[in-house]
Amino acid sequence: SNVKNYRIEEHEIREVFMIQDIFPHIYHNEYKPVAPDSNSIILAYENGKVFLHKKENEDAISLPRFRELESKIPDLYQSYIYLFSIDEEHFYLIPGLDTDLLARYEFHETRELRDAVPQYLAFAAITGYQLFQWYQSRRYCGCCGHPMKHDTKERMMYCPSCNRQEYPVLMPAVIVAITNGDKVILSKYEGRSYKRYALIAGFAEIGETIEETVHREVMEEVGLKVKNLRFYKSQPWSFSGTLLFGFFCDLDGDDSLTVDREELALAEWVSRDQIPDEGDNSSLTKEMMMVFAAGKEPK
Repeated sequence: SNVKNYRIEEHEIREVFMIQDIFPHIYHNEYKPVAPDSNSIILAYENGKVFLHKKENEDAISLPRFRELESKIPDLYQSYIYLFSIDEEHFYLIPGLDTDLLARYEFHETRELRDAVPQYLAFAAITGYQLFQWYQSRRYCGCCGHPMKHDTKERMMYCPSCNRQEYPVLMPAVIVAITNGDKVILSKYEGRSYKRYALIAGFAEIGETIEETVHREVMEEVGLKVKNLRFYKSQPWSFSGTLLFGFFCDLDGDDSLTVDREELALAEWVSRDQIPDEGDNSSLTKEMMMVFAAGKEPK
């Protein structure tokens, strides 16, 4: 019951859920491929961009459906890659799709999905992008170089020559809110287009626990020791192919910052009443910042 009550308070803090919070829609990622019908949705990507329709200066998006290609591709229903379903809608890739056949749609930067609506389509589009990248990078066996094939029972690629099997790859990473009373460390990345405030973050390395990742990343990026780690929640972040683990933790010792300037443009202690509410609310980072600003962080 304590968890339930906390979740209610948490939802009161933010007006927009994180990108994967698509309730009442239900995401089905179990691999139970079904053949597409005319209403099934097509996902397409090119040069890091997503194929969709979006009116200028509006956030509403739409995605192409199979019925729009029925008269243009004779073997449309013979060549496809099943991805996942949301509710009763099924999503697919079409190998070698000529997107010029869908003149109503155009390629957009994937970052535009962070505040696109309906949110379940934005989530589908970015999740499909992660799977698209994985399929693209697994066309040939990394051991013997032979073309890989799609398994019919699992979301897996296999090599018919050397029998190597490849499953989708997740990259675990941490988001860390380092607190010291009513202050938290906010940072900005060095050399990236994203210029808003963020929390300390970093990828897990081979052979370490996710808690050890927290301690190592904090020491590397701002030169601090921390204690009292409290896991907050996780988030699939398909923009970077990452599974994020959010932690709150307390400063352990001196609060002087030694900032890694190759990773961070700046890092500073910020009082909870000075935390800016900027940008969309799709990320775990933004939610954790707003949770701390409201004094609702786990103790």
